[in-house]
Amino acid sequence: MPAQRTALTDALNDLLQPAQFKDYGPNGLQVEGRAEVRKLVSGVTASRALIEAAIAEKADAILVHHGLFWRGQDGRVTGWMKQRLSLLLAHDINLFAYHLPLDAHPELGNNAQLARHLGVAIYPDARGRFGEQALGFMGERRSDSAAALSEHVSERLGRAVTLVAEPDRPVQHVALCTGGAQGYFEAAIAAGADVFITGEISEPQAHYARECGVAYIACGHHASERYGAPAVGAHVAAQLGLEHVFIDIHNPA
Repeated sequence: MPAQRTALTDALNDLLQPAQFKDYGPNGLQVEGRAEVRKLVSGVTASRALIEAAIAEKADAILVHHGLFWRGQDGRVTGWMKQRLSLLLAHDINLFAYHLPLDAHPELGNNAQLARHLGVAIYPDARGRFGEQALGFMGERRSDSAAALSEHVSERLGRAVTLVAEPDRPVQHVALCTGGAQGYFEAAIAAGADVFITGEISEPQAHYARECGVAYIACGHHASERYGAPAVGAHVAAQLGLEHVFIDIHNPA
């Protein structure tokens, strides 16, 4: 049986609590499509490639981490924006996007799911969260060296990673914040991390890692955020009796 779009909207909002976050763009239903939803596709970014793949899957709704609209962007519907919107509107597909709420969910979010994928046990008490809006996660995974943990991350994510560290130093306390969270490194250091895992690295973080003795692993923005959307999508699909498919559009970033 199909679910109403309003029921899917309510289920996602109840789960992810977007009103609790100060974010960079609107969370929730970004493009309204048909009222009845039978099939939900999840993905990382609302790219044209994902939308086309969702059309091929005959999806009624798409759930992503990176939506179409961001604070401060050009508001004109031209070029790539026109192409994406045209496809969604022509096929009457709903687009749902949750940015920080999808990072932060304690069980199904990007950080929690990446930790699970890497075998990091998140601390259940106050030590388990750090940083602005408590977006950073902290847990434990003992490794004989930062280099060994880096190799493990590379193997689990299927891509090369960047390690800045004393490679032979053992690590135990692991901080995670997926995507472009290099600005959380100092908070991770203050929280007692031995190693920080995120998607990207900027020039200052290499110096902080060397000078503070805390390892830094940059494993790719997209690669670190592949796990939250399908986990949330599968959860709400099961709740509402929908079909769910995760489509991973390759991105080297």
